[in-house]
Amino acid sequence: MRAALDLARQAARAGEVPVGAVVVKDGEIVGRGSNAPISRHDPSAHAEIAALRDAAQHLGNYRLVGCELFVTLEPCVMCVGAMFHARISRVVFGAHDPKTGAAGSVFNLFAETRLNHHARIHGGVLAEECGSVLSDFFAMRRAQQKAS
Repeated sequence: MRAALDLARQAARAGEVPVGAVVVKDGEIVGRGSNAPISRHDPSAHAEIAALRDAAQHLGNYRLVGCELFVTLEPCVMCVGAMFHARISRVVFGAHDPKTGAAGSVFNLFAETRLNHHARIHGGVLAEECGSVLSDFFAMRRAQQKAS
C-alpha cells in the first residue's frame, strides 16, 4: 500500500485526483498506475486500469491469475469490472469511497454471486493516510479556486 500511496502523491503533483495502485504477484510489484484521466483526456485512465495494463504487459498475459491489486481508494464499477476480467485474486484498498465505491460503499460487486469471477477484498488498509492524501488535495484545490 505504501507504493500505491507514493503513486497517489505523484498523481496529486501532476494535478490529478491522487489515487495510486500496484499489482503484486508472489510478493513482487509487477504493475504500477496512478490516476491520469485529466492529462490523458481519458475517462478510463484510473490508477487501477493503468496498474492492470502495466502488469499484463510485464507478465505477457491479460489474465493476472494469482495477482493482488492494492489501491489507495475503493475501486469504482469500471475498475472492478476490469479486475474481474483480469482474474485478480485479491483487492486491498485504503479509503472507502461513499460516492462511487463498488466494494461495499455504494455497491459490492465482489459479493454479486451472478458474476463469473470473485476476488477477496480487504478495505481500510492505511485508510486514514489514504484519505488524508485525497482530502488534502481537494482542500488545496478549493483554496486555489477561491484565490483565483
